[in-house]
Amino acid sequence: MRRHRNVKIVATLGPASETYETIRALHEAGADVFRLNMSHGTHEGIREKHAIIRRIEEEMDSPIAILADLQGPKLRVGAFANGEEELEEGATFRLDMDETPGTIDRVCLPHIEIFAALEPGATLLVNDGKIRLKVTECGPDFAQTEVITGGTISDRKGVNVPDVVLPLKALTDKDREDLEFACELGVDWLALSFVQRPEDVVEARDLVKGRAAIMVKIEKPAAVTDFDAILDEVDGIMVARGDLGVELPVQNVPPLQKRMVRKCRAAAKPVIVATQMLESMVSSPMPTRAEVSDVATAIYEGADAIMLSAESAAGDYPIEAVRTMDDVAREVEDDPTYTQIIESSRKAERQSVADGIVAAAREIAETTDIQVICCFTQSGTTALLTARERPRVPIIAMTSLRGTARRLALSWGVNCVMTGPLDRFKHAVISAAKAAREQGYASEDDQIVVTAGVPFNVPGTTNILRVAPCKESLIYSTDPG
Repeated sequence: MRRHRNVKIVATLGPASETYETIRALHEAGADVFRLNMSHGTHEGIREKHAIIRRIEEEMDSPIAILADLQGPKLRVGAFANGEEELEEGATFRLDMDETPGTIDRVCLPHIEIFAALEPGATLLVNDGKIRLKVTECGPDFAQTEVITGGTISDRKGVNVPDVVLPLKALTDKDREDLEFACELGVDWLALSFVQRPEDVVEARDLVKGRAAIMVKIEKPAAVTDFDAILDEVDGIMVARGDLGVELPVQNVPPLQKRMVRKCRAAAKPVIVATQMLESMVSSPMPTRAEVSDVATAIYEGADAIMLSAESAAGDYPIEAVRTMDDVAREVEDDPTYTQIIESSRKAERQSVADGIVAAAREIAETTDIQVICCFTQSGTTALLTARERPRVPIIAMTSLRGTARRLALSWGVNCVMTGPLDRFKHAVISAAKAAREQGYASEDDQIVVTAGVPFNVPGTTNILRVAPCKESLIYSTDPG
């Protein structure tokens, strides 16, 4: 299914979008990637959604990426005797390991790892940052705090600890079970929550064993600090602005988003901008102007994908939300300013033959009458490098590996086409020309750029570029050997 835009759309599935009819409608409306949230639902329910997506993929002959999002550690207070209490600014409040129901003075915090990391002066945030506590005294099983910002605290509200790196692994026992289930099921991407250090990614990669690409959700200040090292270890990044905006001052998030998107682009690794992009469409058929501007900003920055969460998972208008994103994306990418911004922010990375080949392909396509760049890829690396160039013409990634095609469905501007095994470059050119014609990217009178690696089927060998006619008879007549 050809999209008339480059940025990809990720739609989260949930109670509002779990039937075959709705999921197919979401894909037809513009969803390129489906996110399965492992925090909710059962393995059987996730298995059913996975089967539906694969059925739609086969029916529409359109590679679809599936992203399984692991829950990660959830830090929460215990229950209150009255269900909730109102904390006043300036009051004292104690957090401890006592499982007795909470009162106006204290509550259980059943996470001894937090107490082990706390120091006087540290900040604790409760209920998405609505309540702010400052630690005045602490020990191995308690923290005495002063209420800096008061409010209603109730049963099992979440706790954030922005000031310290917690001695917690990103993978809980539940995450390990979910990871193995998702890999066996055959998802294409795994998103890791609560990552604080590169070692968290290394642990996950050892468990994944190459069965899925790994994406890290940047939602902890520690991950921001160690972003470059984390980026080196992962296949993709999600800018998870929800928790990031709780643990950091909200005004810090936009510049961080811009910097992370640019670093991911330079590294040729897909980046998703996520959280509350069209939040009002959970209950409204129309987004706010500010939300539309937020989506547009991520597209102008050159993000590979933009994501819907509750809007498509639990909202009243999931299909309309996807259509709105598609409409905004097409309008932005038609804006001449978009091209200027994307090209001015292009960062040259010329460290290998493959880098030079894809850069040359982009320059040839943009300075001559070339309709499309076709790249043959096994691992997906050539397509990712081509996407990093952000060319003005479409990219067709030709691969014989279904898993590679699915993973690339997340990458900017990449349109995946399955091809049979090839052993000669001339056959590759013929296959590329045929795909360009059949997919509507070029006619018989047009020319295309083809890149590949010789010998074939060896990852990382991109070393050849050819400008070729789309007409098969001309390919034969102009082929040198």
